[in-house]
Amino acid sequence: MYTRRDGGKQNIMGYFKGWYFKCCTKGETIAFIPSFQRSNRQKTASLQIITDHEVYNLPFDSLEYCEKPLSVKIGNCVFGEKGILLNIQEKDLNLTGELRFGSATPLRYDIMGPFALVPFMQCKHRVFSMTHSLEGHLTLNGREYDFTDGTGYTEGDWGFSFPKRYIWTQCGFEKESLMLSVADIPILKFHFTGIIGFVFIDGKEYRIATYLGAKVKKTDRNTVTVRQGKYEFTASLLEKNALPLLAPVNGNMCRTIHESASCKAYYRFSCENSVLREFVSDQAGFEFEFFKEEQPKN
Repeated sequence: MYTRRDGGKQNIMGYFKGWYFKCCTKGETIAFIPSFQRSNRQKTASLQIITDHEVYNLPFDSLEYCEKPLSVKIGNCVFGEKGILLNIQEKDLNLTGELRFGSATPLRYDIMGPFALVPFMQCKHRVFSMTHSLEGHLTLNGREYDFTDGTGYTEGDWGFSFPKRYIWTQCGFEKESLMLSVADIPILKFHFTGIIGFVFIDGKEYRIATYLGAKVKKTDRNTVTVRQGKYEFTASLLEKNALPLLAPVNGNMCRTIHESASCKAYYRFSCENSVLREFVSDQAGFEFEFFKEEQPKN
């Protein structure tokens, strides 16, 4: 069902691994989520595609991947560090094209920090590229997307379940980028609010994380504010454009979450009394699952 080509081992219990390739051009956003899952010894693979207005969820018989260099092959589609090649001919989806990526902008070190070494975490995260240029064209059900002078972002997740309660947002802006994730993290019998994120501006990465002292200052159903020493980061969802995606519970893709791959959001990043960035974007990615208490049990 899937092949791993980097020599690593996987948990014999429920397990998932997925990648998120976000591609933006002027006024248009498409995100691709290839993944594989294992639950109760059943193995599945899928490709979810989310546009500004629609979601497509395609099951596949196989998936192959390699971590270094990143390469994911699912069906006749290939996703990697250098770009994306698409060839899907289905009843309700005809998608072809090629996108070429510029050089990736990697983090200075693992976004998980010391938590990368903690075993049996529910979900771990990796940022492959904070921002990169992209070029190319896609044709989706007869409509052409021109990604000339476009920008991209690539991340990944793996483990056995998405957090029960979490907030995630990502936005690229003028060759800069930000990402923030706030989640309820269970470890054994304990829970804590975990924070990981970054703001990449003026060629400099500002890391925001629990392991650096970040704490949630405020959260409601549309806004989260995080404080870390002299830095403060606020993200507010102004206008939803949420579409349903499938997410893993114990390796089974049975949970429905809602993502706005391209919505209106407000961001503010400050250092003491100095505002380093403050803007509103119409192409922000947002998942606000923090106040939802129920999820399927597998």
